[in-house]
Amino acid sequence: MELSVILISFIAMMSMEGSNAQQTFDCGVAPLNTRIVGGTDAPAGNWPWQVSIHFKDNFNDGHICGGTLISNQWVMTAAHCIASTNISPWTLYLGRQNQSTSVANPNEVKVGVQSIIVHPKYNDSLLNNDISLMKLSQPVTFTSYIRPVCLASNGSVFHKGTTCWATGWGNIGKDQALPGPQTLQEVEVPVVGSSQCSCQYKNVKGITITPQMICAGRTSKGTCQGDSGGPIQCKTGSKWVQAGITSFGTSLGCAIKDFPEVFSRVSEFNTWIADNVEGAAIGFVTFTSNGTDDSFKCSATLHFSLFSSFIILFTALISNFLTHALVT
Repeated sequence: MELSVILISFIAMMSMEGSNAQQTFDCGVAPLNTRIVGGTDAPAGNWPWQVSIHFKDNFNDGHICGGTLISNQWVMTAAHCIASTNISPWTLYLGRQNQSTSVANPNEVKVGVQSIIVHPKYNDSLLNNDISLMKLSQPVTFTSYIRPVCLASNGSVFHKGTTCWATGWGNIGKDQALPGPQTLQEVEVPVVGSSQCSCQYKNVKGITITPQMICAGRTSKGTCQGDSGGPIQCKTGSKWVQAGITSFGTSLGCAIKDFPEVFSRVSEFNTWIADNVEGAAIGFVTFTSNGTDDSFKCSATLHFSLFSSFIILFTALISNFLTHALVT
């Protein structure tokens, strides 16, 4: 998943070493990740760009969504996660492994938010352009547990069957909360071709699978409530590339037959991201995969019609949102 990355030379990096604001590491490299197949609990450091986004108001205080670190001062998440653009209720945790307060997170960094940018064309009815950016209140220092992910560049191709991984702290099934100590979860999921995904959602009124979306998942394996905003990432060479941002699924349950989860397609938002991160160095990588996305004949069993209330966003903020976590 690497093919073209924005890098800064070793000499330049060494000259910047003393400044957190300018610190640069190669994107998408997780030095502690040896994951090949399977697994549920993610070992510490496996996904060093994973962010836990917390929101506090009169009704909520805790993890609401996932996100990804894309530079030393910018986090990317889903637009539907943004309950408020007021910065005071937000706290972000980087390098976090467990959500339970009874278990220490020795590698985590807690940081506030300086500003929030929601995609101006986000539509909370059609669920298109479901992406936002959060600027950290201060730059973070990269470690083995805190690093930026690479982002799929425009022109990246994720054919059906491409192996990717989804991560998050969401539910492990419909209405089944992740049990303590609520360790970060990881699950291997294949990409579902756009034609197949469009077919499977075509009878859901008000929902269209657009070029700004990418689908992935399989029966009993996928994302669920609480995983919104988090990544689906695929590997090329030594680098991990974020293909999508967890967006929505169905209220029938998580990772169910015939309904893959839907993600915002990162490669469609390169220009918008670059235009809004104030010159920050972002690692865009062109991902290619073998295979095709052939035309898909809709199954006769999918003849029923459903309303958009059938769709459920994967945030954990119960009071303000419909409620999505990894089903492993």
